[in-house]
Amino acid sequence: MPTLTASSLVPSSFRGLPSVVWTIFAGTIVNRLGYLVTPFLVFFLAARGVTGAETSYVLGALGAGNLLGPAVGGILADRIGRRPTMLIGLVGASAAQGALFLAPGVWTMAAAALLISAAGSTVSPAAYALLADAVDSERRRRAYALFGWGVNIGTAVAGVLGGFLAARGYWLLFVVDAGSMLAYALVVAVRLKDPKAPSTAAEPEEKSRKDGIGYGVVLRDRLALLLLPLFGVQLFVYSLTEVALPLAVHDSGLSPAVYGAMAAVNAILVVALQPFVTARLSRFPQLAVQGVGSTLIAGGVALTGLADGVAGYTVSVVVWSLGEVVVAGIAAGVVANLAPAHARGRYQGAFSWTWGLARFAALTLGVATYTTLGPAVLWWTALVAGTAAAVATAVLTSRVNARTAHELAA
Repeated sequence: MPTLTASSLVPSSFRGLPSVVWTIFAGTIVNRLGYLVTPFLVFFLAARGVTGAETSYVLGALGAGNLLGPAVGGILADRIGRRPTMLIGLVGASAAQGALFLAPGVWTMAAAALLISAAGSTVSPAAYALLADAVDSERRRRAYALFGWGVNIGTAVAGVLGGFLAARGYWLLFVVDAGSMLAYALVVAVRLKDPKAPSTAAEPEEKSRKDGIGYGVVLRDRLALLLLPLFGVQLFVYSLTEVALPLAVHDSGLSPAVYGAMAAVNAILVVALQPFVTARLSRFPQLAVQGVGSTLIAGGVALTGLADGVAGYTVSVVVWSLGEVVVAGIAAGVVANLAPAHARGRYQGAFSWTWGLARFAALTLGVATYTTLGPAVLWWTALVAGTAAAVATAVLTSRVNARTAHELAA
């Protein structure tokens, strides 16, 4: 009878990754288990007597923070270090949770919401950069896929936990959310260390000083400037699953429980399949795989427009969930491979900012298109734009490979 060991329980696609990657994975699960306030924020505001128009100000501030935080986080990660940046973001977001719960009016609520998202989103660029520091280019996709797997595991559990706690008092959401951030901060403080100064013989300190501390190093990178907008379009299409899907379910006359069931289908598929799919696809060119996965996402989102019942929505969710599994970890890994060692934080900050912009666009342009021009326009736009961006990304494979080979040779 084979002996059961801890290593045998680890999916093969994630074996051999260093301890720092597993520490960030575990901390991410803890943090995401407390990702409760944002999904239930509308309900909390309604319980506090905030009107629909006033709610839009708070939600707008929440979205704006997701644009501010990554930009600041990328600079801080390169300037003061990955670990201090993560601690600042986690402790700051935890404090902001308390400020939001105690805020006496709409504008103070909006300010607290801005701080929650801004502080919280400074963490990702630092964490991504720390992962890039810890593993070589061949293993970065697996490291980022593991990070994403942790996000999905925590989020899946949080969806169930949030509904349970909200029924017993919204204050519990804030306590668990703030507590989970502080717990992650403790993990970061005790278990993680910043790497040595990123400058190497190939990248002397003069190079770092020449690039400065801002985003000029990214803005001068033509290949990054081609890839980031393409990734942004794909992320915008994916973000429609959080924004336009609930609108479509509502307009079909179905209950909110149906949307909850669709979220559960997505979570189950991603958590169950991602380790195995990552292992199977690791030998194929990353951007080609990214293109296939993004096309699946675009097709699945577009299928939402054909659904008129639970079965139709389930099919659409299954298709774009498979696409989500396929692309896991690729975009962040490619960006990390393009980045000079001394600028990894800013490259990941630019990527995280692209993520934030995509979600903000989905909340604004996506909803506006759905409500003014009609759902069909949005679904066709998602299909065409997502597929075109996927093809364009795959076309850049040779340039990315040449660039990566050059960086390794250097």
